[in-house]
Amino acid sequence: MKNIDLSKIAKMIDHTELKASSGEKKIKQLCNEAKQFGFISVCVNPAYVKYSKEQLEGSDVIVCSVIGFPLGMNTSEIKASEARKAVEEGASEIDMVINVGAVRDGRFDYVLEDIKQVVQASSPAHVKVILETCYLTDAEIIKACELAVEAGAHFVKTSTGFGAFGAFEHHVKIMRETVGPDIGVKASGGVSNFKDALRMINAGATRLGTSAGIVILEGAKLLKYAPDAWLEPEIPCHLCPARSATMSKLPKALYQYYNKMCLKCEHRDKYNKFYD
Repeated sequence: MKNIDLSKIAKMIDHTELKASSGEKKIKQLCNEAKQFGFISVCVNPAYVKYSKEQLEGSDVIVCSVIGFPLGMNTSEIKASEARKAVEEGASEIDMVINVGAVRDGRFDYVLEDIKQVVQASSPAHVKVILETCYLTDAEIIKACELAVEAGAHFVKTSTGFGAFGAFEHHVKIMRETVGPDIGVKASGGVSNFKDALRMINAGATRLGTSAGIVILEGAKLLKYAPDAWLEPEIPCHLCPARSATMSKLPKALYQYYNKMCLKCEHRDKYNKFYD
């Protein structure tokens, strides 16, 4: 476990900058870091696809762009058009946000068509489908994954990073079990250090979306000095949704759903001091 290939970890990381306040200086820095550390891609808003492509010329780092971001509430036609434009300007991967409300309503035909339109418009670029798992139950996550696979998507992804909470190990496991071995699973949102990254990879993630890629790689370098106990599950998991400061963003029913899930946590009795 301690013999980590840093180049392989780097090639799992989408080096991400999606803040509204970011300008060309920040995007240029992002691209330079991606080249220096060997990340697989930079993930940027559509307005910076062309600029990023220019900055990465001559390297093997690709450009990923987000579509319908961060709410997923654009019409399918707008999402498809946005994706098509991003691919024309140099994006090799497209991360689209589904209409989460439609999943919760059970309007699965709409969700399927929404994803299909983006997949078709993005070809030959690969499409990752952002589920925004914090707003879905386990059953809804499974259904959304099934729809993404049926629509021809290449990845399913946990989160935008703008929701109530981000990647949750339990959700990554469900996603991997649902899509099988041939579809990618991207853990994104709150993956801020090497231990977080390792937990997500062990749960089934093949890609990590994070702005902390450099921190993750630096942490991996120190792994050989860490005691064996450091690799044991963190209790409580700081990605656990019931511990999140932004749980207030959840609809009441989902807040109750996740709070109940955490009350059943197998570690709760042993480590109840953390919950009191």
